[in-house]
Amino acid sequence: MDAAINFKTVKDYNDFNKNPTLHPLVSIVDLSKADPRSARKMMFDIFCVILKSVKCGDLRYGNNNYDYQEGTLVFYAPGQVVEVVGNDVYQPAGFALVFHPDFLLNTSLGKRMQEFGFFSYKTNEALHLSEKEKKLILDCFAKIQSELEQAVDKHSKKLIASNIELFLNYCERFYDRQFITREHINHGILERFEEVLNHYFTSEKPISLGLPSVAYCADELHLSPNYFGDLIKKETGKTAQDHIQNKIIEVAKQRVFDADRSISQIAYDLGFKYPQHLTRLFKQRVGVTPNEYRHLN
Repeated sequence: MDAAINFKTVKDYNDFNKNPTLHPLVSIVDLSKADPRSARKMMFDIFCVILKSVKCGDLRYGNNNYDYQEGTLVFYAPGQVVEVVGNDVYQPAGFALVFHPDFLLNTSLGKRMQEFGFFSYKTNEALHLSEKEKKLILDCFAKIQSELEQAVDKHSKKLIASNIELFLNYCERFYDRQFITREHINHGILERFEEVLNHYFTSEKPISLGLPSVAYCADELHLSPNYFGDLIKKETGKTAQDHIQNKIIEVAKQRVFDADRSISQIAYDLGFKYPQHLTRLFKQRVGVTPNEYRHLN
């Protein structure tokens, strides 16, 4: 198996697949331009949707295998680890849509991303497309690519985000159709961990309990903290605490844009005992303070 690769930016994914970078935060990638490759583990810090037209081995996600064939869509979100299993060298073919989480900030799409369950750990099934559905998907990709090739103006971000949202709305419809006829695959530990964190930060628990701990998450998943921590580290290469802090920063980035709330109030709402602790963590992870981030964006 080839060495693991971590796609931290859109440019990382473009370079890996021999595509130019027209926009630092969004890209439509022609996978046929990539070099032949074999099995490897991939880690994503970006959103990635792949429509492949070639069989490339089995995809292993956590402890489950994707039901993955030619002409299917698979969805990866930041923090996910996927492994291609097999011994064959293959030539990639098809297309991918990749976008950085920062592109979603201060957009209507950003506020809706949690609605698209296929990006979370809620399913291990790929989305199987009919020929008609595949044509709609490729049309969406073509519109995004056309906008990326235009000179950037004040409308660019809105139009690109709108077309991504249209694409995801189609995917939501197609998944609803698919779930009528296909059996739902059981949730794994990684899926449920993400679900626990999402529920925590949409509840009143941060105010009453403070920040979520590894022990709390392990208890919610009916596991001992040590077993849970070892499992997360083995599967993702990151500690459970890293995942929790990444989620805190993800939520904080969204809430920073609420101009009616002070940074201190946002910190208390997230479960920090002292606002400066949020500022310190935010500066460590993002490179600027929450206030600086608010003004920059």
